[in-house]
Amino acid sequence: MSRLGRKPVAVPEKVKVSVDGQTVNVEGPLGKLSYTANPEITVEVGEDGKDVTVTRKSDTRTAKAMHGLTRALISNMVLGVDQGYEKRLEVVGVGYLAAIAGDVLQLRVGFANEVHKKIPTDLDVKCPDQTHIVVKGIDKQRVGQFAAEVRAVRKPEPYKGKGVRYQGERVKLKPGKAAGK
Repeated sequence: MSRLGRKPVAVPEKVKVSVDGQTVNVEGPLGKLSYTANPEITVEVGEDGKDVTVTRKSDTRTAKAMHGLTRALISNMVLGVDQGYEKRLEVVGVGYLAAIAGDVLQLRVGFANEVHKKIPTDLDVKCPDQTHIVVKGIDKQRVGQFAAEVRAVRKPEPYKGKGVRYQGERVKLKPGKAAGK
């Protein structure tokens, strides 16, 4: 049995959770999120509204898989509308830079042309300086996905470490051909 799935999700005072059939709606100071649970999963809000419990109707493989997942997604939604999520990226390399023009993130990362990434409307993307990018939002998946797409434009290469990386990410550098002798 899923130990994580059985654990109730604590709901802070500022956050309101409601369940309408299989749809879970979470509303907080930063915004609203909703999720439609699998039909084999039951989501219930406690009488005082302070916790949310997730149970499954059967012990099938799918139900077991969805039990812990549903609980984790609801927990992420509650945390997102209360505090939000943030990913920080660094642009490393001579002449490499990032800037924001309107709703487009411009990246100059060693290609002949600038790379333009459209910023989703539900995310807040800022460039405090030319070598850092901060992605903020209430949906953990959307924040992580956009940060991963920006990093994928130019992943850190293994010889000099140039490229876009997460802040604090360690890039293991390979020795060059001169070190092989």
